[in-house]
Amino acid sequence: MKTVRHLLQEKGHTVVTIGPEDSVFDAMQKMATSNIGALLVMKGEKPVGILTERDFSRKSYLLEKPVKDTLVKEIMTHQVAYVDPDNTNEDCMALVTEMRIRHLPVLEEGKIIGMLSIGDLVKDAISQHEFVIQQLERYIYDTREI
Repeated sequence: MKTVRHLLQEKGHTVVTIGPEDSVFDAMQKMATSNIGALLVMKGEKPVGILTERDFSRKSYLLEKPVKDTLVKEIMTHQVAYVDPDNTNEDCMALVTEMRIRHLPVLEEGKIIGMLSIGDLVKDAISQHEFVIQQLERYIYDTREI
């Protein structure tokens, strides 16, 4: 199973961020433009939360005010689960399953170096399974000719 470091080498290290004082409207525009489901909330160089589509759909309407007047900090998730570049895909899958989350920022030496989604993890798992299937098929084919 690949490590987070390997997954980021394939995917890239881009992390789209937003500030806690920015509007939820701006955050949703940024997500739509980038075709992503979460933004890491940063105060300077420090991650202070995460804003996901789920946060928006479940929390913003409770405030009963327009999204242009709602600040990211009002609906973001404050406690964020992070992973290390040396964690495996299996470690990450266990974490997203246990915590019922879909996005994992990657921290190395206190700095954000990437973000993985559950889609990234599933894509890699499927790729690994397809590789094993190909190897088994090749083995079966080769042993039939002996």
